[in-house]
Amino acid sequence: FSFRKLWAFTGPGFLMSIAYLDPGNIESDLQSGAVAGFKLLWVLLLATVIGLLLQRLAARLGVVTGLHLAEVCHRQYRKAPRIILWLMVELAIIGSDMQEVIGSAIAINLLSMGKVPLWGGVLITIADTFVFLFLDKYGLRKLEAFFGFLITIMAVTFGYEYVTVRPSQRQLLQGLFVPYCRGCGTPQLEQAVGIVGAVIMPHNMYLHSALVKSRQVNRSNKREVREANKYFFIESCIALFVSFIINIFVVTVFAEAFFEKTNADVNAVCRNASSPHTVLFPNNNETLEVDIYKGGAVLGCYFGPAALYIWAIGILAAGQSSTMTGTYSGQFVMEGFLNLRWSRFARVLLTRSIAVTPTLFVAIFQDVEHLTGMNDFLNVLMSLQLPFALIPVLTFTSLPSVMNDFANGL
Repeated sequence: FSFRKLWAFTGPGFLMSIAYLDPGNIESDLQSGAVAGFKLLWVLLLATVIGLLLQRLAARLGVVTGLHLAEVCHRQYRKAPRIILWLMVELAIIGSDMQEVIGSAIAINLLSMGKVPLWGGVLITIADTFVFLFLDKYGLRKLEAFFGFLITIMAVTFGYEYVTVRPSQRQLLQGLFVPYCRGCGTPQLEQAVGIVGAVIMPHNMYLHSALVKSRQVNRSNKREVREANKYFFIESCIALFVSFIINIFVVTVFAEAFFEKTNADVNAVCRNASSPHTVLFPNNNETLEVDIYKGGAVLGCYFGPAALYIWAIGILAAGQSSTMTGTYSGQFVMEGFLNLRWSRFARVLLTRSIAVTPTLFVAIFQDVEHLTGMNDFLNVLMSLQLPFALIPVLTFTSLPSVMNDFANGL
């Protein structure tokens, strides 16, 4: 084992792990904490482990064949299933893009104390995509370093909230390792399904299988291929461990501070703190329902304005980092399935317009409630899209004709 070699292979896994930290994920984390306390942490753990196994298979496919998943689909499937697959993956990418736009718009709104309206935030996120395209010119290693910086911002901001709230460590460990949910009903089951949809992203497998191609591997040499597989797997483990810890920060903060709280409880605290967000919480005894926007407001009421701003910065980092991974996967998917060589600029313009248009309409004509409600719907949509990545990955990595000696065992 060599740390220098691990460093040379480090990058693709961290880019891939961004999808485990997008605003849709953060939303599902805080809701599962507020709705079920610590009881669904084991679902998050299992979903992350299964995600890691699938990412490993996707990376192996890219390393062994020298082709990414969409290119292998293009070779192996006939036209009809290929087009259906492509449309489904595009749908998943657009859904993920919408979550990123919603998250960034809400973060900008919170940071500006409501001065920038939601639709303004949506328009700003259109502009930032082109900043990333500009960064892209400086080479992949620089871009990987920038994403590493954004992940660090998320770890620091959500870690700050964790240290401020100080969740119960005993309940945390119990929630992680005891796969049981006492007294749970439909809302908790919905959250569990949402967690799976938010964590395991279908288009992420297409992305990872393409990113590993950025490293030179001599495919005629089995030892080199085996070594590349090993280092990519170790790097994926580290990257997903980091994203898992950040997700745990969010779940436990909301489980400790806001599980079984009522609107009236929060209303009273916000009134005492003279918070401008008091109106978000009607003075009634209904159970508190939180989303990315309300989550920031609630943290501000309980732990001071600093907690609100730090939360918003974390959400903004999550939104911005997942912008580019969506753009990349869209480009690889289009090139692979359709054999279309579009410039990245044209490609971004197309998917970003498709994602931004419905989000912009909701932001102009509805309030923040409908915008975050859209996030929940998109998480469930992701769960439904999973088979369209899962079946190809499992099929191709098990075929000796594709993988030679590296085909999956039973």
